[in-house]
Amino acid sequence: MAKTSTYLNFPRETTQAFEFYRAAFGTEYAAPVMRFGDIPSGNDGPGIADADRDLIMNVQLPITGGHLLMGTDAPESMGFVITKGNNVHINLDPDTRAEADRLFAALAAGGTVRMPLEEQFWGDYHGSLVDRFGVQWMFNCSARE
Repeated sequence: MAKTSTYLNFPRETTQAFEFYRAAFGTEYAAPVMRFGDIPSGNDGPGIADADRDLIMNVQLPITGGHLLMGTDAPESMGFVITKGNNVHINLDPDTRAEADRLFAALAAGGTVRMPLEEQFWGDYHGSLVDRFGVQWMFNCSARE
């Protein structure tokens, strides 16, 4: 069965971001967290800098509706440049408005609310925020309560 996941790159703060998301969603990692130091050594590349060995290479966290949130650190030593932008939102459609309120409050902690959760003209409970790691979240709950 085909799936869609969201993959996030962070500038050396993936551990903190995913611990934050794990607490907000109350879920556990879908697989062991892989670190750059887990890459087998060989003669194929320059190797991993000591300062980067504990950084996350891959983490997978189930959130809502079977969606998988994935992430990695993007070390400068490997040529990555992270620019936090406004081109990606993760949209959540919780089963209840109570769950929408809970997740909204958890993800807004230390972040910026762009639009509070409110009943919208199209009939859904909608709002948006940017969390403390610069990730943009939209909520669109169609449940009536």
